Amino acid sequence: MIALGLFFVVGASALRKTTELTSNEPVAIKSSQMVDDSLNINIGNTSARSYIRRGNKFYADSLYEKAGIEYKRALTVEPTSIEALYNYGNALLMRQKGEEALKQYSNATNLIKKNELGIAYNDKDKVRLADIYHNIGVLLQSAKQYDHCIEAYKKSLRNDPTNHETRYNLSLAQKMKKEQEQQKQDSKQNQQEQEQQEQQNSQKEQEEQQEQQKQQQQDNRQPQMSKENAEQLLKAVMQDEKDIQEKVKKEMQEVQPRKFDKDW
Repeated sequence: MIALGLFFVVGASALRKTTELTSNEPVAIKSSQMVDDSLNINIGNTSARSYIRRGNKFYADSLYEKAGIEYKRALTVEPTSIEALYNYGNALLMRQKGEEALKQYSNATNLIKKNELGIAYNDKDKVRLADIYHNIGVLLQSAKQYDHCIEAYKKSLRNDPTNHETRYNLSLAQKMKKEQEQQKQDSKQNQQEQEQQEQQNSQKEQEEQQEQQKQQQQDNRQPQMSKENAEQLLKAVMQDEKDIQEKVKKEMQEVQPRKFDKDW
């Protein structure tokens, strides 16, 4: 069974046999409830057919919970009733129980004899399958599971090629699938560009760190002067200064003018 997850539920006001095919939403589910006059199995004084008809009246009055109870009673009488399963699925769907509705639809399709393409062997079952697969398609399309819903619509059209609503839904689902794929592709491209930019930034940071480490290593290689060497250098400078001063003083003494006796 396909898990629906979160999905858009078709409201009661959307249930109609015909619609203008201009919306971006799929055409609503098939709302006409099934009745099989041949179903006449009884529990006590009530037949499965009576439960189904009672449920259809509740359904027509939008009392979907009560309708579901009657359909379940019909299934208690006749578990293989395709009509009860299908109608119960519609009632569940209107109560926003999409996954449970899908289960009922799937059970109904399993009871109808069909070939490997999903086409029923008689006209009555073809009408049934067309409606059931249409509703399955609407559910899956609302859940954005386009591959599965497209297949459901195709099976519906194989059983009823004249159904314009199903054909419209199929075209819409194919369009939305392409848009979804394009969005995924754009998202993937944006992610790749972001990862590439992050990689470039990271590489730049690494290069800056390596340059800083290299500069620090060069600074650490420069010889450091010890205290003893500094004192010796200072003494040498002071001694040089002293020698220079003495030399200058000596030179100044040598150039002093000579004193002559006075010539009378």
